[in-house]
Amino acid sequence: MTRKLSEETVNAIIYGIHAEPFDVLGLHKVEDGGVVIRSFQPHASAVELIDKKGASVELKRIHKAGLFEVFLPDRKPFHYTLKITGDKGHVWETEDPYRFPFQLTDFDLHLHGEGTHFRTYKKMGAHLITVDGVEGVHFAVWAPNALRVSVIGFFNQWDGRHHPMHRRDSSGIWELFLPGLTKGDLYKFEVKGPMDYLAQKSDPYAFYNELRPKSASVVWDAEAYEWQDKAWMNKRRKASTEMDVPVSIYEVHLGSWRRVAHEDNRWMTYRELADWLLPYVKNLGFTHIELLPISEHPFDGSWGYQTIGYYAPTSRFGNPDDFKYFVDRCHQEGIGVILDWVPAHFPKDGHGLAYFDGTNLYEHADPRKGEHKDWGTLIFNYGRNEVRSFLMSNAVYWADYYHIDGFRVDAVASMLYLDYSRKEGEWIPNQFGGRENLEAVDFIKKFNEVIHAEYPGIMTFAEESTAWPMVSRPTYLGGLGFGLKWNMGWMHDILEYITKDPIHRKYHHNAVTFSLIYAFTENFILPFSHDEVVHGKKSMLDKMPGDVWQKFANLRLLLAFMYAHPGKKLLFMGTEIGQWTEWNCHESMDWHLLKYEPHQKLQYFLGKLNTIYKRNQPLYEVDFAWDGFEWIDLHDSENSTISFLRKAKNARHIVVCIFNFTPVVREQYRVGVPYEGVYTQILNSDHTSFGGSGVGVYEESVHTEPVAWNSHQYSLAISLPPLGAVYFQYYADPPIDLASVPEREGRLDAPAADAGGGSEPDEVASAGAVSDDSEKTVRPLDVDQA
Repeated sequence: MTRKLSEETVNAIIYGIHAEPFDVLGLHKVEDGGVVIRSFQPHASAVELIDKKGASVELKRIHKAGLFEVFLPDRKPFHYTLKITGDKGHVWETEDPYRFPFQLTDFDLHLHGEGTHFRTYKKMGAHLITVDGVEGVHFAVWAPNALRVSVIGFFNQWDGRHHPMHRRDSSGIWELFLPGLTKGDLYKFEVKGPMDYLAQKSDPYAFYNELRPKSASVVWDAEAYEWQDKAWMNKRRKASTEMDVPVSIYEVHLGSWRRVAHEDNRWMTYRELADWLLPYVKNLGFTHIELLPISEHPFDGSWGYQTIGYYAPTSRFGNPDDFKYFVDRCHQEGIGVILDWVPAHFPKDGHGLAYFDGTNLYEHADPRKGEHKDWGTLIFNYGRNEVRSFLMSNAVYWADYYHIDGFRVDAVASMLYLDYSRKEGEWIPNQFGGRENLEAVDFIKKFNEVIHAEYPGIMTFAEESTAWPMVSRPTYLGGLGFGLKWNMGWMHDILEYITKDPIHRKYHHNAVTFSLIYAFTENFILPFSHDEVVHGKKSMLDKMPGDVWQKFANLRLLLAFMYAHPGKKLLFMGTEIGQWTEWNCHESMDWHLLKYEPHQKLQYFLGKLNTIYKRNQPLYEVDFAWDGFEWIDLHDSENSTISFLRKAKNARHIVVCIFNFTPVVREQYRVGVPYEGVYTQILNSDHTSFGGSGVGVYEESVHTEPVAWNSHQYSLAISLPPLGAVYFQYYADPPIDLASVPEREGRLDAPAADAGGGSEPDEVASAGAVSDDSEKTVRPLDVDQA
């Protein structure tokens, strides 16, 4: 290069608009021989160069703004450091960032621009690395329309003039290696864009962020944690899909499951939650925990659904290693972890993705495609390759670095339809004139293809409420590729039905039976989620009609119906203890309710229900085909009763499920069954140990009678309890060896803890939530502090 800089180049450096500072700063060979070293230090009074031998030479100030230069004739490129004297006399020695080579390869840039780099988190953002024997942090960010991007932090007084990054050709990616930085250092990107745009942005790929309202990113080593869940991961990798196994999910908002009341009502940390939440969930018999979004978000009231830091677990509960510890502990205890993932939209906060480089980069420019007015959020531009890489890599990242077992994808309907929640004239049709968002459809399919191919055994769920076909069918058959779809229709119908006074239910009988018309068109999961206990909808218990006893009976009946109905299960926290109030994300669950017998017994009921579900193959093995279900009687609307069979893969292994949606006892209620023999009652929701009246409890087996009924040759005559559900199991030929089943497992028994009113609060905290392995009672919290 020529030795002398043009005035235009000098001005571009000092005014912070030079996109390729490596062409100017650092060490450069000169055409006529020798080298020139330049450094821009706006707060320095003097700059010296020191070589390996300790020899020093002072750089000359060539511009009063702080541009320094020295020409060394007859020298070849060499290792050097800079000794800088600040304008207040402070002296420090540092490596020159502009002497180090670029770290991103042309292939990295190509894949990112093509939208096929599915592990961009290994290249973008901030990474602790060693270059030429020097430790530091490599930064990379995508901002194609920026005039200049700088790394800022305490290390340079948050002054964007100090460390401008270099734009890598037409890729739009800027990079810089800063020696001397280490884990825990705070940083942001200062982005100077067109039209005098200047903003300080959090790193879109940051592994860790400050706690709101602060918004700086934090340098972190994302690969340092030593996992102890090898057995779980190997088992998951070799396991079949989620089709023929029990899936019972406990949906949790970590910020409000339980708080530490005696410490200013603070949140529990990830590590505390591992000690408290995990044994609670395990002893209630759930197979998975689903976490409302835990990626970093600025507004508590968004519940995590307005994400800023897609690659950072929220710092509300600890650091990234703390969250890995939580997942690790879950896996060691046999509990899967599902993340609520939000690739549909993002908030407008100034430090986030919105208008990132002074243009609509991650979002569409036209608000008819780029904005959700209902939510006040922006919509990703799925047609832009780099945005697809960002989102695809994010899913892979959580599976790779955090061993996540599944993704519940939020607001899928809003992604699929261009006219979602829009009036005529407020949306733009696709190129074929339709309302389908073709770019989003393609992204969803690719997400499912990649995540299932890279991580066998992982689960994907769609929160999708429309009639879009084949949501949970493979992409090679024309589907979207999800493993499961939320059954919103079933959820709305059954809640509308169960909240009616029983005297009116016979006029709405179709609400209970209609779901079976479409039950096997998708692989459904049955959700009673957080959305059903907020915004004036009442808690699950308070939705129920009748007096207090009837409310509890109705809720037990509803849960028993849910667990018998085809489909996997999901239940939001608080339902299991009979929460009276709606969920409040700013408050702990009402753990004090467990001082009272009805709430203890409801919790115990759910624990037993999960145990029965997991121990009886007919209830889960064939959830998505008619082979696993058969109506016995769906027409008894006058009595508001229904009955059906659930079948295992072995069709002679069945569970007879009977439901009475009225408070009237049905004596000698006859139900047709397909096989002659012995039927064992494995559940009666009216059992006294659950808070019921004890009607229709059969400690001994029930024998069939040769009375044809409901199109079957044999039948059972039973007492059907009020607002009750009963399950009877028929053991296949050859019969199951009961000696091989743990004592009383899957059968009716009483809570391990005394359910009477004389119990002390700390003795009834979990009310006998029964483990698969023992009958011990676990006390997951001190109710006096909850």
